[in-house]
Amino acid sequence: MNKFWETGRKIVAVGRNYAQHAKELGNEIPSEPFFFLKPTSSYLLQGTGPIEIPLESSDIHHEVELGIVIGKKGRDIDLKSAMDYVSGYTLALDMTSRDQQSIAKAKSLPWTVSKGYDTFCPISGFIPKDKIKDLNNVELWCSVDGQIKQKGNTNQMIFDVPHLIQYISSIMTLESGDLILTGTPSGVGPVKPGQVIKCGITGLDTDMQFDIILRKRN
Repeated sequence: MNKFWETGRKIVAVGRNYAQHAKELGNEIPSEPFFFLKPTSSYLLQGTGPIEIPLESSDIHHEVELGIVIGKKGRDIDLKSAMDYVSGYTLALDMTSRDQQSIAKAKSLPWTVSKGYDTFCPISGFIPKDKIKDLNNVELWCSVDGQIKQKGNTNQMIFDVPHLIQYISSIMTLESGDLILTGTPSGVGPVKPGQVIKCGITGLDTDMQFDIILRKRN
């Protein structure tokens, strides 16, 4: 399970799970969890390369998130047993092409393009379950060129992790190695080639850093 990015079959990304983030983008606060899928080909493990900005996009945003690694197969999981299906965690960035997302929203199309480019899911690697003692008190932060842009706590999430697991598993089977991205706090913003993005979990040795480059076509 330590290399979930090699074995997991899907990335389930929860949107608008922090009220202030929903508001900063002019979105309504959801009454039930809202999610989309990112391809596993978007994984970028810390230390393996830079985040690539596609030529066709000019407004790429950082979104720091806590990721939940699923440890065993489950369907219709109830709240009481939800955490039994968690093997550990990861620090993640849900990179987003905001201009591509705006086009999709205007046409009522899926967000797949805006969320699915290669390198658009940078991760820290596996964090053992016992490293996070209180899942409802995890502070996440993200900086660009040394300036803090995002800092938020999981106690601000609209739907906590057990509720997310319950809801998602009522729709699709969760499998060993799958990743759930739990949403991002406010402060999202653009990054450009030549910049450096860094993020972490306060109190844990999980800091990760990525250079931003312009993608070169083969």
